[in-house]
Amino acid sequence: MFDVIIAGCGPTGAMLAAELRLHDVRVLVLEKETEPASFVRIVGLHIRSIELMAMRGLLERILERGRQRPAGSYFAAIDKPAPEGLDSAYAYLLGIPQPVIVHLLEEHAIELGAQVRHGCAVVDFEQDDDGVTVELADGEQLRSRYLVGCDGGRSTVRKLLGVGFPGEPARTETLMGEMEVGVPQEEFAAKASEIGEADKRFSLRAAGVGVYRVVVPAAGVSDRAEPPTLEDFKQQLRTIAGTDFGVHSPRWLSRFGDATRLAERYRVGRVLLAGDAAHIHPPIGGQGLNLGVQDAFNLGWKLAAQIRGWAPETLLDTYQAERHPVAADVLDNTRAQTELLSTGPGPQAVRRLLTELMDFDEVNRHLMEKITAIGIRYDFGEGPDLLGRRLHDIDVKQGHLYGLLHRGRGLLLDRTERLTVDGWSDRVDYLADPTAVLDAPCVLLRPDGHVAWIGDDQQDLADHLSRWFGKPAN
Repeated sequence: MFDVIIAGCGPTGAMLAAELRLHDVRVLVLEKETEPASFVRIVGLHIRSIELMAMRGLLERILERGRQRPAGSYFAAIDKPAPEGLDSAYAYLLGIPQPVIVHLLEEHAIELGAQVRHGCAVVDFEQDDDGVTVELADGEQLRSRYLVGCDGGRSTVRKLLGVGFPGEPARTETLMGEMEVGVPQEEFAAKASEIGEADKRFSLRAAGVGVYRVVVPAAGVSDRAEPPTLEDFKQQLRTIAGTDFGVHSPRWLSRFGDATRLAERYRVGRVLLAGDAAHIHPPIGGQGLNLGVQDAFNLGWKLAAQIRGWAPETLLDTYQAERHPVAADVLDNTRAQTELLSTGPGPQAVRRLLTELMDFDEVNRHLMEKITAIGIRYDFGEGPDLLGRRLHDIDVKQGHLYGLLHRGRGLLLDRTERLTVDGWSDRVDYLADPTAVLDAPCVLLRPDGHVAWIGDDQQDLADHLSRWFGKPAN
């Protein structure tokens, strides 16, 4: 009997497993694939995801395998630098191969005690008042208290659950891969740059010694899940550029579309959805992996609280209440960005206008905070602007704030040195620090780093501790 079974060991599933293990929840992760993906697509961790990695002590090991790049030029690939003074100590993009980040997060979950089984596909489940019975492809049945579908855009769990997935099917498809080019760079650089300037869905640029990343619009939309062939790339290059540049010896080939869908519900009884199982959208802006990892951080401590028995009655429902609107906003901004990549005269006119508007700091900053998720504010009710937002990594007397969040617990930062978390100390840590650079007397942080309360009154604090962390211990 497991507490939680997670279908899918991608970044979302692995991160969720680790978050649950911080609270001693018995976790089994089932991954249908037996081997890591053969393609080595580079993904980018945006500012908020980098902050979350720092909160759990993961950032150093990820930095060793990634590459820091300047923040900026995210929105529809409009070439603008990041605004100055972003509210984060991690104001950069971290590029890292997707198989590497998946391996690091899975390794982290296993180190914390999660069980991971590869080559195990979920084909059916039944839930009742006490738990969920999960059936695997080989006929084995497993029992858990909860099931979470982190099994991608074609999620079996979501389909079996009967949750609607409204939105738009793919209208366009793009081919992406890494391969060698059969002509000298000086022969194709100018032509590739000229085509890429006119069509933002085309690029041909170096991705290592002698290897180039090729991105080219596909001839149409395919329902096939398998990668395209090298011949598909050659045909499209000839159509768009007049030559296939002699491409050969591919490292990996893939395709992606612009389908945009959002699950109607993130939870039905004891079954929940997270990551691409709950939402899919075009990759423009590089938000997909980040959105899923942030789902896991929001859900993990709440589901653990439910299992450990101290969750307030409505806590688990706040997962959908908070994350569904965030995903809806991401879908909208990717829809807008996709339109701005169109070569039509109307979209190009809007693109030129937005390019001008982004010279205004307020516009550039708003779009940057949207893409990187540092502008998110959950609705916790009326209060100061900081309420519901994440707190950046401020200096405290014990070092850095995020270093105090490694265990995935709440934290009261008390600048008055007068308050207490007695009764909740098994769930909430306490730091008295009158020197902390913070424009508030005291703040209560949730395990995901969002500010749950601001003030200096003990009774008011107790009310909010009960709201987020349940009844005090006897």
